[in-house]
Amino acid sequence: MTASDLAFATIAEVAPRIEAGEISPVELTELALDRITQRNTQLNAYITVMADTARRTSERAAAAIKAGQYLGPLHGIPVAVKDLFATSGVRTTFGSPLFADWVPDYDAAVVERLNAAGAIVLGKTNLHELAYGTTSSNAHYGAVRNPWHLECHPGGSSGGSGAAVADGLAMAALGSDTGASIRQPAACCGLVGLKPTFGRVSKFGALSLSWSMDHVGPMTRSVEDAALMLQVLAGHDARDPTCMRRSIPDYRESLTKTIRGCKLGVARQFFFEDCDPEVEAAVENAVHVLRDLGAIIVDVELPDMWVCHRMGSLIIAVEGAAYHADALRTRPEKFSDEMLTSFGLGNFYTGVQYVQAQRLRRHLTVETQKRFESFDALITPTSPVPTTRIADDPPGHALLRSRNTLPFNFTSLPAISVPCGFTSAGLPVGLQIAGKAFDEAGMLQIAYAYEQATSWHQKHPPQ
Repeated sequence: MTASDLAFATIAEVAPRIEAGEISPVELTELALDRITQRNTQLNAYITVMADTARRTSERAAAAIKAGQYLGPLHGIPVAVKDLFATSGVRTTFGSPLFADWVPDYDAAVVERLNAAGAIVLGKTNLHELAYGTTSSNAHYGAVRNPWHLECHPGGSSGGSGAAVADGLAMAALGSDTGASIRQPAACCGLVGLKPTFGRVSKFGALSLSWSMDHVGPMTRSVEDAALMLQVLAGHDARDPTCMRRSIPDYRESLTKTIRGCKLGVARQFFFEDCDPEVEAAVENAVHVLRDLGAIIVDVELPDMWVCHRMGSLIIAVEGAAYHADALRTRPEKFSDEMLTSFGLGNFYTGVQYVQAQRLRRHLTVETQKRFESFDALITPTSPVPTTRIADDPPGHALLRSRNTLPFNFTSLPAISVPCGFTSAGLPVGLQIAGKAFDEAGMLQIAYAYEQATSWHQKHPPQ
């Protein structure tokens, strides 16, 4: 492989060669650090680069592998971590002046798991302030730029993670997703973004936006890589009271099973409304591909998704305002005007409205899961609209960017975004596949079948 090939290779492609001693973790790490040096000034994907730590970790990984102590597919793989996950001895800013000087003395659970698997953490990625937004235009740390078009945003809030993986500044990254923040930036950057079922992955050590809506998951270049990452990240953690004790299947093993006979629902009401025509066309083409692979496509209706979206937005605003209540009262100057407005809305709602929203959530979650009993997964556009220029914010886009993704945070169901095409302007489009609770394996199987039948995931930003 050339340096360029390695920079855009997948974990699944590189891991066997690392195990065989053909590629060194040191080589991979230096390549990624070189690209960060060359490209991060333009992209603003990283807030903190952990170059010295990454080099030491890569040397230890190389020595262990040479000694026959190979840990698995993530051993020696350079990854990035969204800057809301605690990293011991390394500042964790949450994209906010509130946390600018916070240096934790512990690692988040998912960082622990990456370290235990032998992954090499390159640094902490930029994000929308306090993880509350869908453009990653951070008022304090600067806007993240989309490697497909530097004048465009990469989505949010995990925009730095998306830009880093898409442009070869990491082989995979951790993201968080409260309403869109893994899948929407994955769609904007031409990546795979996986939001697991609520409770599948521990949130311990992840700074919170909305405790009952937050999810943690991977952003990768392929579905197989997402499966490899989830294999490491998933599992019970007593430190997170919402983390479930469930068996963990072999996610990679299930990928190659046929989807012939799988019943895939398409809910055109709500999810396809007000779609950009090029986004809709790309997703319709994806539906045809899945049908050609033997899937049975059925039109379905779900419970009121607009209520899911609106009540989910209310819950996020209220829980976010509660989490930051003390700082909002004593240090309002540490918040951008955007955040003061957003959390101000959270303070506007009453306790009764919040409780009623949670009651509705329980009802709509049960009803949605009942509808999922009649099909294996749901197909939708990830976002109704592609990325736009950072300097612009077209009317209605703030609502539309998270519209199709937030209902699956509200109902706790797993969902994945995979690349499914490009607009005429060369901007990526994402296909969302939502699955049944704790059936990430089945969802990954469908995503993998689609990915292998197309070549969208093999495209890389212009260099």
